[in-house]
Amino acid sequence: MRVFVTGASGWIGSATVRELVGAGHEVVGLARSADAAAAVATAGAEPLRGSLDDLDTLQAAAAGSDGVVHLAFKHDIAFTGDFQGAVDADRRAIAAFGDALEGSDRPLLIASGTLGLAPGRVGTEADRPHPDVHPRAASAHAALSLAARGVRTSVVRFAPTVHGEGDHGFIATLVNIARDKRIAGYLGDGSNRWPAVHRLDAANLVCLALEKAPAGSVLHATDEAGISTRVIAEAIGRQLKVPVASIPDEQAADHFGYLAGVFAMDAPASSFLTRELLGWAPSRPGLLADLDEGRYTPTL
Repeated sequence: MRVFVTGASGWIGSATVRELVGAGHEVVGLARSADAAAAVATAGAEPLRGSLDDLDTLQAAAAGSDGVVHLAFKHDIAFTGDFQGAVDADRRAIAAFGDALEGSDRPLLIASGTLGLAPGRVGTEADRPHPDVHPRAASAHAALSLAARGVRTSVVRFAPTVHGEGDHGFIATLVNIARDKRIAGYLGDGSNRWPAVHRLDAANLVCLALEKAPAGSVLHATDEAGISTRVIAEAIGRQLKVPVASIPDEQAADHFGYLAGVFAMDAPASSFLTRELLGWAPSRPGLLADLDEGRYTPTL
């Protein structure tokens, strides 16, 4: 297939491009800058300059493709206070893809997340959170509704921790905080759980979903359903050789910064239905193995 990928130079996107190319697909990757275009080319894809705001470009690229993988999200504005603006841009992009693919039965895969999916219990692919509770659910609902218009849509909810060598996300941030503060912290008793998946296993799932997920599928890119945050802190502490301790609630914002709220969440998520549906079989090292093997502390 000729596949159009947004977010092609990103952490998950660049691995996905390589996975798709390795599976024999021709890939066109959206690139916002010259550096991103070079990264897309290095991964084996044809760069297409543009952004999520270039709706005509997105629609034309989708129309000229056999399938679309939409991984891009405006994290830059989302993390600086305009989360709704990022969600709105996502919705507009999905609408453009839907218009281009309508009636074709070609695949459209979009990215979402498991964080906040089902507070207090293990989230599953059958959960359908309301957008008021889980803002990115609005994008998922919009994409899934396109199945009625002849688009083979699927939503992949990624674990909040997509780990591996070179990760600069949540876990890398926690490691840097522990290094700076000289303590590996967690909140409360640390029993709240985070799901995780290796970057290469996540990319493999995207490829499988593009190739064979039925229209209207919701899939979970979670290998480990939930690792306690205390266990994560202990692994970080072992690598940095710093003490591990619970951070009092009143000190959480100062210690963890923007991560304070999310790191306190209990957010386990199963991928049982995804594995049954697509035969997905994650095989890469787990999060604790990556931590214990020094993937996040290479200079120590």
